[in-house]
Amino acid sequence: MRIALVIEHFEPRAGGVERVAWEVARGLAAAGDEVHVVARSAEPADFATAHRVRAPAGWQPLRVLAFSRAAARAAPRGAFDVVHSFSRTRHQDLYRAGGGSHADYLERRHGRLGAALRRLSPRHAVLLAMERRVLADESQQILCPSRRVADELVSRHAIARERAVVIHNGVDLARFHPERRSEGARLRAELGAGEAPVWLLVGSGWRRKGLDTALRALAAARDVVARDAQLWIAGRDHAGPWRARAAALGVAARVRFLGERSDPERLYAAADALLLPTRYDAFANSCLEAAAAGLPVVTSGANGAVDALGAGALVVADPEDTAGFAAALAALCEPAARAARALAARRAAEAHGWDRHVAALRALYARIASHSGRRADRARGSA
Repeated sequence: MRIALVIEHFEPRAGGVERVAWEVARGLAAAGDEVHVVARSAEPADFATAHRVRAPAGWQPLRVLAFSRAAARAAPRGAFDVVHSFSRTRHQDLYRAGGGSHADYLERRHGRLGAALRRLSPRHAVLLAMERRVLADESQQILCPSRRVADELVSRHAIARERAVVIHNGVDLARFHPERRSEGARLRAELGAGEAPVWLLVGSGWRRKGLDTALRALAAARDVVARDAQLWIAGRDHAGPWRARAAALGVAARVRFLGERSDPERLYAAADALLLPTRYDAFANSCLEAAAAGLPVVTSGANGAVDALGAGALVVADPEDTAGFAAALAALCEPAARAARALAARRAAEAHGWDRHVAALRALYARIASHSGRRADRARGSA
């Protein structure tokens, strides 16, 4: 097939969606497809032909609209078997709703009143309008990373259930592997972790990721072992206010802010569990990476990734349930229980390697291309 992938930055280290697009492009090329990438910036890749387009780099509303128009010109529908967009663009055959419903995100992140106020900003007005127009276009299929996202879109936007196709994100099963535990032991030694459990939170935008709940759960620990546990935080945000909050809770000595890291595989290898009380995640990739590395995952019911984790996860329904998260962490202080969850986590992750993700995508592409071909034939016949 001849496939066009649309993404603002085709750079695997730029972020989670960029990594997904990179792996998809590489997997499609390995399967024999002709891969074209439409992007504002792109790293050289011998498996894809890059088409760089110009769009403003500044003010987000203008940038989103300009990139959408430029991408439609560079990869018009009908010029490829499938145009698959990973960014917020208007015209494509397949739109990846990787961040879920923006309207739902605003409400969960800011509450109903806060969401209503934020809808007045040009940034959110543009994103919401783009979302409404794409979802109203019945000729486009919507790729959802989780059942949670599909349910949101069907409920809020009344789209047909068959348009919301669920394909879970993939994971690099070699990079994230339990055999890296020896590397983790070295990192624990470097950071002076000792023998106490280490809980790891990975992600940027720490309020949405539930860091306040994680700190309260750490402080609420009653078990002897849990009272010595550490919390490591990796990602991008302003650490100052969070250090103050940790100090106010009396846990500052057990909390480490590690900043942005280029070696998450070492962090997973060093930790004893991933802790993510997120308030909204369409699919937190860190959970699948941690599971592949053989880590149990403690997360909230607001995380679409729970679909893919099976018995490798302890799920606390409410992101604000401090006692529930504290109890889950206490349960994982028992080595045997932790080992059983770790084994289940790796088994669950093995069903989501990039090869399976790409195979599922190619099957979807084939259906879209077949339908588009029939539609084009009908159009030519009526002409």
